[in-house]
Amino acid sequence: MKTEALHVGMKVRHPQYGIGVVKSISENTADVLFNDGKRAVAPEGAGLEPAEAQAEFRGLGVPLKQFVEETLDVAVRKMGLERPDSIVEKLGSRWHNGKMTLQPSDPSLQAKEVPLEAFFHKIIMMRNNLRVLEQKINSHEKLSEGEKIDMQQYLTRCYGSMTTFNVLFKEKEDQF
Repeated sequence: MKTEALHVGMKVRHPQYGIGVVKSISENTADVLFNDGKRAVAPEGAGLEPAEAQAEFRGLGVPLKQFVEETLDVAVRKMGLERPDSIVEKLGSRWHNGKMTLQPSDPSLQAKEVPLEAFFHKIIMMRNNLRVLEQKINSHEKLSEGEKIDMQQYLTRCYGSMTTFNVLFKEKEDQF
């Protein structure tokens, strides 16, 4: 492996020392932290290779920014998440630029105002995190079916508690 291909923080595999993390790079050597300690290694002669998948793009037909955005869009959709700018679109139009006021019962205390867009964003993120948790529970290999069902009941209760906020959604299909 050429020294130019290394970067600090990269995981590498050495035939004798195993997997390590590159800590610093000089002209001909790299300091790599292995399980048994830090060693100076000459990458080109030591049989060093990447321990993680590497990607190289040549002749990319689209600008890198566009490629990254499209890749992220696909990943976000597959994970059941939403981009922040798409979240406000799901807020009912009557709530746009609105604010939520939390008024304490003690008149000497100050009220707290929160823009509804910010509050709505937090609610959506909470829903998305519950969905991810649900997927992780369902695909967990060490949980029994009974344990998965038990945890699903807690998630169902969480979704039920969040139905209070359905009034904020523009479309019924986006509600809890």
